[in-house]
Amino acid sequence: GGGGGGGGGQNGKREVVDLRSLLIHCAQAVAADDRRCAGQLLKQIMEHSTPFGDGNQRLAHCFANGLEARLAGTGSQIYKGIVSKPRSAAAVLKAHQLYLACCPFRKLSYFITNKTIRDLVGNSQRVHVIDFGILYGFQWPTLIHRFSKYGSPMLRITGIEFPQPGFRPAQRVEETGLRLAAYAKQFGVPFEYKAIAKKWDAIKLEDLDIDRDEIIVVNCLYRAENLHDESVKVESCRDAVLDLIGKIKPDLFVFGIVNGAYNAPFFVTRFREALFHFSSIFDMLETIVPREDEERMFLETDVFGREALNVIACEGWERVERPETYKQWHVRATRAGLVQVPFDPSIMKTSLYKVQRFYHKDFVIDQDNRWLLQGWKGRT
Repeated sequence: GGGGGGGGGQNGKREVVDLRSLLIHCAQAVAADDRRCAGQLLKQIMEHSTPFGDGNQRLAHCFANGLEARLAGTGSQIYKGIVSKPRSAAAVLKAHQLYLACCPFRKLSYFITNKTIRDLVGNSQRVHVIDFGILYGFQWPTLIHRFSKYGSPMLRITGIEFPQPGFRPAQRVEETGLRLAAYAKQFGVPFEYKAIAKKWDAIKLEDLDIDRDEIIVVNCLYRAENLHDESVKVESCRDAVLDLIGKIKPDLFVFGIVNGAYNAPFFVTRFREALFHFSSIFDMLETIVPREDEERMFLETDVFGREALNVIACEGWERVERPETYKQWHVRATRAGLVQVPFDPSIMKTSLYKVQRFYHKDFVIDQDNRWLLQGWKGRT
């Protein structure tokens, strides 16, 4: 939850401010276009929030920025400006390493995926990984390293990304391929890479160069939320991509999603859900990482802050952070003819051990209807 905060009160007493309530009241005023009330509430929130304070103050600062942008009608301009500003892979890698060290969500997903792929490949000579949302490719060096130890198959990766704005829409996804190729060469793993930078629902089966003699793995971790749904386009991009995956007929499809309900068309509902979701993340960082840590600040502003800004201040095509719950995704995947398989019990046992042994006691791991759930303080 939110709450907390502070600032100088009269006679030097600490003034306790319920930032969560102020934020929700401000969102209601913004939704009603009550500019005077929204402005007053924003001023109050800004006085008691800061990107350098505790978790609640940082969260409030981040959400207040989104509300201010929405009120001014500048959300999409600000968001476009942030997205087009290049982030160095090195800065992202440092923040990513902090996130992996303090939180099991990604690391566990990578471990489960890579272990399942290795078990599936066995003695096969060729494997083709099709990664929807490869981004910087941080997931794959571990797999390449593992393959190098056990007599490697020929590894082919098709890295798929959304086109970037500017003159070189495929630049980042191509650079990812060069880094992975250099890594594979270092470890003597035969490697091929193909970069695809286009709208995912425009990708055709023939773009993927499917070879039925290869083990085919489709991977999509935590990026499907960036696809538009029926509220933007009648033919849902989400269903189109799942249909394509059905046509690929992979030997394995690994699907990881952010379990969120902040995709509501009604702004106040969406705002409340986003506040609930992001407060959990900021609370986790506050509990585990020192406040002055630069990588923590990068995560809060350049990663989660950027996502929150998009949810709060953008609409229509420009709102690209649109998570659904795992139950909603389950319905979509079933409709596309995809059949869920259970996790290997030994992998589950190892995962549980890793979380309990190496991470904070408030992280939770559970299963529901063959979905692996990860969360913080009971929230998945």
